[in-house]
Amino acid sequence: MPTKVRQLLLVAIGILAGFALGTARGVFAQKAAAPAALPWSDARQFADVLARVKQEYVAPVDDHDLLQAAIGGMVSSLDPYSEYLDQRQYAEVQLDSAGEYSGVGIETSAEDGQVVIVSVFAGSPAAIAGLRAGDVISSVDGNRVTNASVAQTIDRLRGKPGTTVRIGILRGSNDRPLEVAVVRGRVELHSVRAKIVAPGYGYVGIAEFSDTTASEVKTALQSLRRDNGAPLKGLILDLRDNPGGVLEAAVAVADDFIDSGIIVSAKGRTPDANFEMDATPGDDLDGAPIVVLVDGGSASAAEIVAGALKDHGRATLMGGRTFGKGSVQTVMPLPGGRALKLTTSLYYTPSGVSINHTGIVPDIELKADPHFEHALKELRLLGAARRPALSAAARGT
Repeated sequence: MPTKVRQLLLVAIGILAGFALGTARGVFAQKAAAPAALPWSDARQFADVLARVKQEYVAPVDDHDLLQAAIGGMVSSLDPYSEYLDQRQYAEVQLDSAGEYSGVGIETSAEDGQVVIVSVFAGSPAAIAGLRAGDVISSVDGNRVTNASVAQTIDRLRGKPGTTVRIGILRGSNDRPLEVAVVRGRVELHSVRAKIVAPGYGYVGIAEFSDTTASEVKTALQSLRRDNGAPLKGLILDLRDNPGGVLEAAVAVADDFIDSGIIVSAKGRTPDANFEMDATPGDDLDGAPIVVLVDGGSASAAEIVAGALKDHGRATLMGGRTFGKGSVQTVMPLPGGRALKLTTSLYYTPSGVSINHTGIVPDIELKADPHFEHALKELRLLGAARRPALSAAARGT
């Protein structure tokens, strides 16, 4: 057997042996029953497959890449949400959670073999430089761009604030690239949009939950009250196509409208994976009715908000059954800039229900996508039903 292959086998067996010793020490310290025998036959099979790949695969393969792929395959086999993240993937997760990054401020999409600018963030470096939605990116700093290199293109567009990136674009019918110099800067990823949709009635849409979402919702509600010139009569909270995000952000948003009780609880195998998050006193809408729009794209953190508002009787859910992702992932940093994103808990709505793989059924199901008109009608009905009760309460009856 070649020396290289023998070394790999020793590494593989050594890893498993180390795990066995670590497990034995832990059990001994706790004076628990001896663990079940480790699957040494599987370890030998792994080593055999590794040796065959090294010796007989049609092209040479790197030892490090093989072992990294083995780790990735092990984690991804657990469930659809557990991942072994490389440096780039981990950086992406951190950026998504932070709600800001350093770059040019555009959203791109691969279309018909080209990388197209879908939107330009207001006030971003790209907007200042004159880039527009619909522009086709043909090059970045002289490097040709194709639809197969979207991730690489995004990496090249990002960089330290104050540095310049040259972007070649095709605009309209002009087939000659125009080169635009863009000075990179801090770009905020706004996840919340808000507007008055009728006198007294506000709309807040949340695209995802990041570290900045809770403060954005607070600001949006203040703006709506100011624009309305009076307290709101009702609110449409749009969580359609919201894939989730940061758990704490979802809890903070739900807490804006609930003044007591459980918002969400979770159960897992370790102490840190078991927790309960409760509401704090205060309701930013002073009890005004809420309609929450949901659909099959509302998942995870979005379902935490929807479930909490529904269980507390604080909102009417309208639309379609939600996605049903009732699990919590913990991101654990690893050496070398990598990380492990691992499912560590299942979460439960305030009524103690797990919505994992089942989703939340809305109070009012609509076959088509729910629109503002449906929600506004429901809000007015809820408001009208609430007013006589408040009048009676005021009279002491």
